Amino acid sequence: MAEGSHWDLHGLQMVDIGAKETTLRIARASARVRMEPETLDRLRRGQVPKGDVLQAARVAGILAAKRTAELIPLCHPVPLDVVRVEFCFPDSSTVAIEAEARATARTGVEMEALVAAAVAALTIYDMCKAQDRAMVIQQVQLEEKSGGKSGHFLRIG
Repeated sequence: MAEGSHWDLHGLQMVDIGAKETTLRIARASARVRMEPETLDRLRRGQVPKGDVLQAARVAGILAAKRTAELIPLCHPVPLDVVRVEFCFPDSSTVAIEAEARATARTGVEMEALVAAAVAALTIYDMCKAQDRAMVIQQVQLEEKSGGKSGHFLRIG
């Protein structure tokens, strides 16, 4: 079996980032939670029995980003400078989540941003499931990343 970035003839290995340059790394990721319009209306009015859904989801996303290396095998712990989680409502049945992670480090923060967006979406689901079990989490994806050797990525469309 040929060698790859995370495995060699001995099996899975953590990538050695010791020689990589320390640069500012930024990543943005997104997710969406689709639900019944009535559920979204209750969420926006703060009338979900479990409490402030968006604040809980924001904190959950930030905490999850900080623990990404514990969740994703072979992912390096990254000293995060900041994690932001924001919400908007593109239509009457969707919560759109955007998470941003930044670090001055030797490796990127794409996984941290993705984990933040996904866990924020899962938290929304958990807090609203008594009202709407048919909710769907969709489109967890990287939107943009910069810094490091691989350069800039921006999702178009």
